[in-house]
Amino acid sequence: MTDPYRITEAPVAAPKKPGSLLRPLLWLAFFVTTAANVTLSTATDNHWISSAFGLVAALCAVVLIVHHRRNRARS
Repeated sequence: MTDPYRITEAPVAAPKKPGSLLRPLLWLAFFVTTAANVTLSTATDNHWISSAFGLVAALCAVVLIVHHRRNRARS
């Protein structure tokens, strides 16, 4: 008698998505710009430079959230 609940074959890995390199690059940019924002806001008196890095970090966070929300239903 065969067991219908027994898995006999290993699951096949899903193919990589075309935009799979985007997420690691966004995380890298987010960490680098956040670190630059923190460093420059404490080390210099010029707040325009640290604000620019903060803006880029915020944009990276927004793009990461949008990318996650769009691709979570497909997985």
